[in-house]
Amino acid sequence: MNSVAPTRARISIIGAGPGGLTCARILQRRGLAVTVHDREAGPRARDQGGTLDLHADNGQIALREAGLLDEFFALARPEGQEMRRLDPAGTITSHQIPEAGELFKPEIDRGRLRDLLLGSLRPGTVRWGRTLDSVTGPADGPRRLHFADGATVESDLVIGADGAFSRVRAAVSGAVPAYSGVSFLEAWFDDVENSHPEIAALVGQGGAHAADGERGIFAQRNGGDHIRVYLVQRVPVDWIGGSGLTLRDTDGLRTLLLDRYADWSPSLRRMITDNDGPYVHRPIFALPVPHTWEHQPTATLLGDAAHLMPPLGVGVNLAMLDASDLALALATSPTVGEAVRTYEQTMLPRSTETAGILEGGAADLLSEELPAPDADHHADAD
Repeated sequence: MNSVAPTRARISIIGAGPGGLTCARILQRRGLAVTVHDREAGPRARDQGGTLDLHADNGQIALREAGLLDEFFALARPEGQEMRRLDPAGTITSHQIPEAGELFKPEIDRGRLRDLLLGSLRPGTVRWGRTLDSVTGPADGPRRLHFADGATVESDLVIGADGAFSRVRAAVSGAVPAYSGVSFLEAWFDDVENSHPEIAALVGQGGAHAADGERGIFAQRNGGDHIRVYLVQRVPVDWIGGSGLTLRDTDGLRTLLLDRYADWSPSLRRMITDNDGPYVHRPIFALPVPHTWEHQPTATLLGDAAHLMPPLGVGVNLAMLDASDLALALATSPTVGEAVRTYEQTMLPRSTETAGILEGGAADLLSEELPAPDADHHADAD
């Protein structure tokens, strides 16, 4: 089959995270038709996660191409660029405060960014409740999407924006993510100025990070008077079950964590004992480096589906830049196959270089010397 023109192509994006929605927005803005399929029941089906810092040299470039940069700045929190580093005794050892007007990497809640992108799309663009099982069909197309509800869709281009455990990835690559040896345990704190004033004062308007080489704490101010805390440990992937506990056993986990952080200051240990509600387990996985594949004119990947890395400051920014590059290639190429090739010739070297720099970097999340973790990193869709 000859590759079709993008103006005639049936383009399917799997995953309604920031990467998939950015790609869809730019495609529509350039006059191309696209459908996004997402496994969630709807846009409010679950909490979307923490806050994101969108960088001027990648994430903001994508938003500019999407025509949404001004709207982003209206929603973002420049004060969230503040960063504090503490030692386990709770003493601030460094303090970065953004200058007035600094917009290099302002913060925005993941949910607000998603709402911004969703609101920019034509009604009906996103098909909710579509869990992809597999992609079949020849590499030169057309491809057939098989969903868990029995539905099938024929497509001229399948874009995998479905995160760390992408179902689209198997259509182009046999690679699977491997556990890094480091896990996050996420804790939430609500109405922090009134209910958790000591934690609010310690964290400030941005983030606060402490580590001792074996364990760490990263606290991050979110919008709406919320703080998320990530307890970072070097542990087996099944450490909770191996301790005879489950995620529902909040009190048991607190007791275990208090023992593991026994030498830390009372002010930091409040981030273990005072959380509102249960913990969320987020083990850190990464794809092999380099992760490349043979070009196919009918399927490609972006974001974590293409280059899952330790959460050290790239995450959503690379996903959105990938999305922009792919959408612009489709808008300016004579065929879908040529557009995919052009995109991959840019994306794969870029992601390989970055992944090489960050390879094995999950252990650095426990270091006192390196930047705090990038808490946008999740195992869900990009």
